[in-house]
Amino acid sequence: MGPDSAPGPAVPWRKVLWEHQPFPDNYVDQRFLEELRRNEGIRQYHYWAVVKEAGFVGQQLSCVAIFITLWLYMEQGLLSPDTLLCTSLLCALLGYGLYQVLTSQTESGSEPRTRLADLQSAAVFLSFTFGFSPILKTLTESVSTDTVYAMSAVMLLAHLLSFPYTQPSPPGSLSLNAALFASVCLASRLPGALHTFAMLSSALLVFALWPCLMQRVRENAPQHFTWVCVGVCVVGVGGLGSQWQGGAVLLASALGSLTLLCPFLLVRLQKHKDNIHGPWDEAEIQEDLSHFFD
Repeated sequence: MGPDSAPGPAVPWRKVLWEHQPFPDNYVDQRFLEELRRNEGIRQYHYWAVVKEAGFVGQQLSCVAIFITLWLYMEQGLLSPDTLLCTSLLCALLGYGLYQVLTSQTESGSEPRTRLADLQSAAVFLSFTFGFSPILKTLTESVSTDTVYAMSAVMLLAHLLSFPYTQPSPPGSLSLNAALFASVCLASRLPGALHTFAMLSSALLVFALWPCLMQRVRENAPQHFTWVCVGVCVVGVGGLGSQWQGGAVLLASALGSLTLLCPFLLVRLQKHKDNIHGPWDEAEIQEDLSHFFD
């Protein structure tokens, strides 16, 4: 559509539909392109800011690798359930203390959740998990090992794809359920019921509690957030490399692509973006509803 080259009548053209005018339906005047606007409202990204935000994706991928590493150690008998339970309890206490400190900095004016309520929730979960561990241990006895591994891989992938990276506290129900389902499948292949209980307890720590703590660190201690993500990634690659060197290489390549290459491509290709806006856009009805509240 462009300006009509034929000379028009002396009557000035008006951009209205409710009035008959001596112009063709597709007629526009020379002012048509004056309302052209390019790249309106586009957000400008900076490389290191994008890398910092992509760190949450990388550390969550590393958390999955850490969980798989713990399972491999337990499945091979290199890690006892007692050691894993004691380590998980210590990490939970340290993380809970740090979470309380960070929460008190931002929610001083609101009524915080009491420590007694947190203790009751933890006791209920641990009691039910410990009681149902013998049942969960035999849950997949009739299912082949290859099928269990395939289901676990699919569920862990679904966990990563559906994880709410922008606001992970609390974790999304779909993401958390997928991770716990994969944890149950893998834990059912361990030698005993205590192994299953220890594995599920660590799964709760990794997939449910750790994202909440990371969100608090990102909000209240952004200067330390990047280094925490780097530390988690290093632990994930190193732990997986102790059991499967090829997997460690794949994980390191994926982390490098997610946290360094993809932000570079996003910033580099941003200058090629060319969105145009003008009078040809769809009309948006903007209704003033303020008189309804008078």
